[in-house]
Amino acid sequence: MAVTVKKVTLWHADVEDKPGTLSSVLAPLAAAGVDLQVVMGYRYHGGEHKAAIEVCPVSGKKATAAASQAGLAASAIPTLLVQGNNRPGLGGAIAQAIADEGINITFVVAQVIDKRFSALIGFDDEAASEPATKLIKKAIKKMKK
Repeated sequence: MAVTVKKVTLWHADVEDKPGTLSSVLAPLAAAGVDLQVVMGYRYHGGEHKAAIEVCPVSGKKATAAASQAGLAASAIPTLLVQGNNRPGLGGAIAQAIADEGINITFVVAQVIDKRFSALIGFDDEAASEPATKLIKKAIKKMKK
């Protein structure tokens, strides 16, 4: 089961929740040829027409300039991108390994397409994300047995 775990930076914008906002944020990135792997958009609960858009990866001068033009800024939330072959129970095993060490996950977004999974996992700080990388790899190794 080939799995990669790498640090990524989410780029974030607080926006108005109205038609066309997502397309206006993504347009400069598309024009710059930025190949995004993750796009998240969501309304803040009870936040009167307030929403958020988060994307990644954004790297290089051209992509960074396009993201800034779109109103996005690099998030300070330490985030890991975990990708690999899916297996039933994998998400639960990863979550349990992290929980067993007392590490708090601030957010997770995961999906499976065909036989591959992808998950973004956010943490309180770098001190939490560093050991999480090892814990995730260890949990995956245990599942192979």
